[in-house]
Amino acid sequence: MILWRHYLLVGLFLAAVLGLSIRVVYLGVTEREFLQQQGDARSVRKENIPAMRGVIYDRQGEPLAVSTPSFAVWTDPSKASFDDADIRRLAAVLDMPQAELANRVTAGERKAFLYLKRRITWDLAERLKALNIDHLYLQREYRRYYPAAETAAHLVGVTNIDDEGVEGSEYAFNRRLRGEHGGKVVLRDRRGNTIRDLDYESAPVYGQDLALSIDLRLQFIAYRELKSAVASHEAKSGSLVMVDTATGEVLALVNQPSYNPNDIPGQLRGMRNRALTDAYEPGSTIKPFTILAALESGRYDRASLVATAPGYFRIGQKLIEDPVNRGDMSLGQALAKSSQVAIAKIALDIEERAVYEVLRRAGMGEYIGTGLPGEALGYLDDAQLRYPVVRATMAYGYGLSTTPLQLAQAYLTLATFGEKLPVSILKTTAGQVQRQRVFDRRFVEEVLGMMEGVVAADGTAPAARVPGYRVGGKTGTARIVGPNGYDDERHVAWFAGLVPVSQPRFVMVVVINEPKAGLSGGGTVAAPVFARVAERSLRLLGVPPDAPLLASSGGR
Repeated sequence: MILWRHYLLVGLFLAAVLGLSIRVVYLGVTEREFLQQQGDARSVRKENIPAMRGVIYDRQGEPLAVSTPSFAVWTDPSKASFDDADIRRLAAVLDMPQAELANRVTAGERKAFLYLKRRITWDLAERLKALNIDHLYLQREYRRYYPAAETAAHLVGVTNIDDEGVEGSEYAFNRRLRGEHGGKVVLRDRRGNTIRDLDYESAPVYGQDLALSIDLRLQFIAYRELKSAVASHEAKSGSLVMVDTATGEVLALVNQPSYNPNDIPGQLRGMRNRALTDAYEPGSTIKPFTILAALESGRYDRASLVATAPGYFRIGQKLIEDPVNRGDMSLGQALAKSSQVAIAKIALDIEERAVYEVLRRAGMGEYIGTGLPGEALGYLDDAQLRYPVVRATMAYGYGLSTTPLQLAQAYLTLATFGEKLPVSILKTTAGQVQRQRVFDRRFVEEVLGMMEGVVAADGTAPAARVPGYRVGGKTGTARIVGPNGYDDERHVAWFAGLVPVSQPRFVMVVVINEPKAGLSGGGTVAAPVFARVAERSLRLLGVPPDAPLLASSGGR
């Protein structure tokens, strides 16, 4: 009986083995392709090879934006079954609240892909591997690092979590910087770890590097001085733009408030690139162009006198006045003292479109085309020039608007003795620049000589003087429009200038928006910033002095 049972069991076992063998052979012959596909579907995966984004440099080769290797942590919630211990260990390594991580996994349980955290370091990635948790995967990627942080943030910009440019040069030149991802086929084990690479489909094409026009040394000087001025005057905001007169390159561009692109959350207010996006009425900084229009008309020269007594006059209902009665003034005196009466009378005495055409040739109301997001056009319109009050107010900077960068471009035509250059945020050379003569050199030289009077001891901006250098410039203090018209308590303080006058090296525009502490005029708020930045920048650039060393800096 026992022997019979033994043979029965052996027979059944042999029959099962034979059946299985036949089934294996059958499947291996008839279903080979299907089974291979199913196996590959569970272990063979296509994987991206991330392309490294191009480096952004300043004009001296200093890195402003670099890509560093990092990892993304992800899982497949439809397969993963993390217990409380797994969640606790994961949360500790990822530095996340345990409840937040658990809720994220639970909410995405129907998904086949879920990021747990992006842009983690190599060290954290190794610690995650050591946890040995099923269905926890690591994906290679890059993250952007900005060595200059907030100092150059508005010009350099920032990328998003997917390494795509969303602000500044990162956005404007995203296609050039980002490159193209490659691809490969890999074999993975049941935990999702890569065992080996099976095939390379395409190699990554790394992004191209980009050289900006700014000099990080000058950028730092400008940023520090602007930040100090905005804070000390309790201003709403501020901007500074410095442009090279030989090439039209932007050597420095800074704004306050700013932001740190390495740590974005909570800094949205500081992301506005006010030097390009915010247009203001330029006030008296326009007056040099009115003087230029007067010289071009042939009706005026340096010796011409303008009667301003009794210190005011009316155009219809509009009263135009100076602080005091200055009597007869030459063009140079009118500019140095910033006489509204003299400038308005000049504008009304010359051809109707004269001032408008000079401003248009200088680039006012013109799109510069830096490529940076949000660049404003400004406003300059000739539709109302038939009205004397419009011509008069335009002559001293009201009824039009400009950004700091546009005003810098306009002053660039003075610094080049009448030639217009394209303004660029990319590094270039003088030989690549196309020049267009827009003003007669003789007239521009005369205007520059008068602009020196602005920074003289009896001008409106002695605080803009730089020891050893001839400085030419113009202040502007423009009232801001409020609900009930122009507000006498709110101002935009401007100073636009160039140095050295004998052969200008750069143009600089400083604007401080709504200073609240102390004085609010361009000569006392913006001009000192110009002087401090110019003095250090001239020394760094090795520009030789062109004037006797001043005994006093004019009270700076």
